[in-house]
Amino acid sequence: MEPPVLSVIVPLLNDVAELPGFFASLAGQRGSSLELLICDGGSTDAGRERVLELGSTLPFPCRLLACERGRARQLNAGARAAQAATLLFLHVDSRFADENALYRAELALNDAIAAAKTERIAGHFPLLFRRRTAAPSLPYSYYACKARLDRRGCTHGDQGLMLRASFFTELGSFDETLPVLEDTRLADKIRGVGQWMLFDAEISTSARRFETEGLYERQTLNALIMNFAAIGWNDFFIAAADIYRCQDQTERLRLLPVIGLIGELTARMSWRRRWSLWYRTGGYVREQAWQIALYADVRSNFRRHISFDQYQLNWLERWDRYGDRLTDHVPGRCAAMLLTCFWFYWLYRHRLQMEKDESETG
Repeated sequence: MEPPVLSVIVPLLNDVAELPGFFASLAGQRGSSLELLICDGGSTDAGRERVLELGSTLPFPCRLLACERGRARQLNAGARAAQAATLLFLHVDSRFADENALYRAELALNDAIAAAKTERIAGHFPLLFRRRTAAPSLPYSYYACKARLDRRGCTHGDQGLMLRASFFTELGSFDETLPVLEDTRLADKIRGVGQWMLFDAEISTSARRFETEGLYERQTLNALIMNFAAIGWNDFFIAAADIYRCQDQTERLRLLPVIGLIGELTARMSWRRRWSLWYRTGGYVREQAWQIALYADVRSNFRRHISFDQYQLNWLERWDRYGDRLTDHVPGRCAAMLLTCFWFYWLYRHRLQMEKDESETG
């Protein structure tokens, strides 16, 4: 048999309910010579048996790998076992509506590499969310638009990450030191030494975690995680090792314990370290202020029912032209630090009152 052209690598951990839909979506792809590697991190449900059952029905090879738990470790194990020259990292809740999505993506990546005369190019798909309701949603439109941008922190694993195996090896694989953000770190590393391209076929991912945990709660926690990772505060991740639960364990997210943990950790610091932590946080928040401009643009386009491919990002362009330069200094970072501290205090008081009200009525 000829080796596959594309190796699709998927981490799995206690997510048996998503397997039929995922296998059906991948089996419907046309024109692509691929292999599927399911990297199981020790599932305790019927996932492994279901993979073997569904894998036998596929028109392409499917291998089940037993891996050490941890999404980065699982993805790296899959990359080591892959036989194709091109890798595609997917999530098990990823779906493609276009049956030629992978074939067209492979062609686009090949053309881009040939034109640039370098393999330091990676691609991802425009992201959509599968929700319990079909009603239009401004927040989900914002996240989908953000996922289409070529900016640090905007490219994640749920968009699908496709690149040459040689480029992946050059990058040094996924970072296994932290329990989260392995995909975001790799994406930003790619952006630092190479370039990203956006494929035209859309990929959809399940909004189940947001819908179960709460959209505001999950995005607030995601913002804290992104900040602490960006400023290198690894003590937080060590103390909150299970911060990103398996999908089968999700429930309504309670932010108060997370806020309390942050308070406990910072209270143990010297005032110099605490000041440094919050100042670096202010710097990160200032750098992310462009998201306010993006939200204004998305809100305007959303109200006019404009499709993503016709979005006008006027406010974002103005921020990039003027806003960043006007705030990129010590006073700007200090102002962002103070605003963040006030927000954090308000969040603590607000969540404390919410939990008190819930306990009184519960």
